[in-house]
Amino acid sequence: MKALDEKVVIIGRVRKDCKLHQTPTLTENGKVGRNRVYGTTLPTPECIRQSDQYEWRDVKAWATGKIHTFQIKTIDTVRWRKAGGQDMRLVIIRPIGYRLTKQSKLLYKEPAYLICTSVKLPVEKLLQAYLWRWGIEVNFRDQKTLLGCGQAQVRKEIPCSKVPQFVTAVYSMLLLASSQAKIIDLPRPKWYTKLKTQRTTTQDLLNQFKAIKWTDSIKINFSDFVMMENKQRNAKNNPIHSLSSLFYTRN
Repeated sequence: MKALDEKVVIIGRVRKDCKLHQTPTLTENGKVGRNRVYGTTLPTPECIRQSDQYEWRDVKAWATGKIHTFQIKTIDTVRWRKAGGQDMRLVIIRPIGYRLTKQSKLLYKEPAYLICTSVKLPVEKLLQAYLWRWGIEVNFRDQKTLLGCGQAQVRKEIPCSKVPQFVTAVYSMLLLASSQAKIIDLPRPKWYTKLKTQRTTTQDLLNQFKAIKWTDSIKINFSDFVMMENKQRNAKNNPIHSLSSLFYTRN
């Protein structure tokens, strides 16, 4: 963090007993010796959360399929010894209550203590970027398990660096195409229900892509079962190998 590029902004969580300092003022810098890098020691983030000297403010952000109102406390300029002499911002997020069922008691998660290397970044964008961090974990999982990133049998230096880049590019193109195309979910098993607010998973997109390619290659519309027999009679002299592979392909 001490050698961080100017174009890179880091948002991370810190301990509730993290030791932070204020930015030194001109009066704190003595005439003899070097100027001070760290000012007066601040209370710990946990003490700031419990203190009434710092006011809570409401910030709206998108999470779990809808917009929530979060209560936060911020200190715009703090300094941390692990980051050197750069100014940082401390953000404390009060946990939101939730219920597992309508009849269960109200539960709370742990509060979050965030540190940001940019003091100019709006708090709304900072909070939203933190809430979207789970999408990064989903990204890693989809590329590893569904697209096979890291499973290519390559050993040389250049292919080992190019294969993850190629898989990531394909994954990005798939998500971009799904955002612009009209996605019609295929029939699901009865035990697999999908909420209206739930995002379309990468496996759903791959199944949809396979269905489109299969219906185009075997020249059969799955919704047209009446004319299926006639179409198969007309195509009996031209065997379609993809029809048999349809029943052997694993999702």
